[in-house]
Amino acid sequence: MPTLPAEVLAVLMPFASVFSPTTFAHIQVLFVGALLTPGPRTIASCLRAVGLEDESHFTNYHRVLNRAKWSSRSASRLLLLALIEAFVPQGPILLGLDDTIERRRGAHIKARGIYRDPVRSSHGHFVKCSGLRWLCLMLLVPVPFAKRVWALPFLSVLCPSARYFEQHRNARQPKKLTDWARQMLLQVRRWLPKRSLIVVADSGFAVIEMLACWQKERRGYAPITAITRLRLDAALFEPAPPRPKGQNGRPRKRGQRLPTLAQQLLHSSTCWHSLTIPGWYQAAKSRPRGQVGQQDRQIEIATGTALWSNTGKAVVPIRWVLIRDPLGQFAPQALLCTDGKLEPLEIVSYFVRRWQVEVTFHEVRQHLGVETQRQWNDQAIERTTPLLLALFSLVTLIAHTRVKTHSSHMRPPCGLWSAWYHKKEPTFIDALAWVRRASWLQSQQTFLRSQATSPLRKPQLQFLQHMTDLLAYAPSWPKSS
Repeated sequence: MPTLPAEVLAVLMPFASVFSPTTFAHIQVLFVGALLTPGPRTIASCLRAVGLEDESHFTNYHRVLNRAKWSSRSASRLLLLALIEAFVPQGPILLGLDDTIERRRGAHIKARGIYRDPVRSSHGHFVKCSGLRWLCLMLLVPVPFAKRVWALPFLSVLCPSARYFEQHRNARQPKKLTDWARQMLLQVRRWLPKRSLIVVADSGFAVIEMLACWQKERRGYAPITAITRLRLDAALFEPAPPRPKGQNGRPRKRGQRLPTLAQQLLHSSTCWHSLTIPGWYQAAKSRPRGQVGQQDRQIEIATGTALWSNTGKAVVPIRWVLIRDPLGQFAPQALLCTDGKLEPLEIVSYFVRRWQVEVTFHEVRQHLGVETQRQWNDQAIERTTPLLLALFSLVTLIAHTRVKTHSSHMRPPCGLWSAWYHKKEPTFIDALAWVRRASWLQSQQTFLRSQATSPLRKPQLQFLQHMTDLLAYAPSWPKSS
């Protein structure tokens, strides 16, 4: 097994309690292989990356995924605790919730379904794809060496298609995406009973029953604050009036109906306030040439409190925030927050951090080989993609540990320098290349081998450093269309 740097061992050793000693030894080999492999993240590629292509017992490494007994939920808990200790030891914990499609085909992949492709589809063009749907929960925290907010995955759940439940679950009712989300957040609530949790999600998770469940106070657990998009035609109500003394019957849960947000958007009496939101994402096609994707943005907001409810459903008290652009570059939109004490600036600032979730999904596909794995075993499929997503967080944690260990002024270099490309702050590929360099230099006796029949020539230091940079920034394996 290759020798691991001290920073890597410091991050991996807390997970030893989840695995048996033999399995944990294999896990370390696969971790280094997945870290150094620039192409598909298969077991064979990982073994070749660490110089174990002659390993005759290669099936032992396959069994880590398809047969070994270990709990991915316990590993997710340890990863979350490590991330919180490193980045948010105190204060509220901001979580991002979203789903993604892993494009996979094959008759042996039972949980796959036909879904809308979020990458290739647009408002006027609908594209479907075959694959697996994953629901991911990420920690949204500012990373000190990057000087920006990153989305760090720690818990990922496979959400099978409705056809899977019909064929393999004895006609059990299909489990909705919101059911998975509700259970995931309640699990995190049990892991962190004394911390304030705030979850940001898109409009697909603006479901009254789920928000009411998160808002319910349980014994020893604080409610979970949710921030999502809100429909402009949502039914909003005033609080229920006081019940008259001596009145019989069930008490009222809500008062009179309020105007919709679409009506308040056009009403002249609506009070608008101007706010400057830091870190507002701007698409490449709509920003001037040379500007970065995140800029301070001037918006106008109107806010208020109300009860959100539909006939026959629960009643959720919310604070709504209506947003419009004074320049008219985007359509008006609305947000809801289940904590009425949060200020509108905090609500909008928290919600714009959700866009980092999409950045993480892109990075794990581009640099960590998601959608290149080839497992057909059900248990291996359920384990491989969450491990690759967690690798994003582990690389960030290792880079952060290196910064703290060596020097407070030390951080990953900002890419390969060129006269036409200047990067001000490091991104994930820079952190990955930095960790790769440390692993290669620590295990150079494994990678710099020579045949007995060929003379050994000592390479020049400049040439060796140049090759190390090229290998560290090797592109991912090209994906098939």
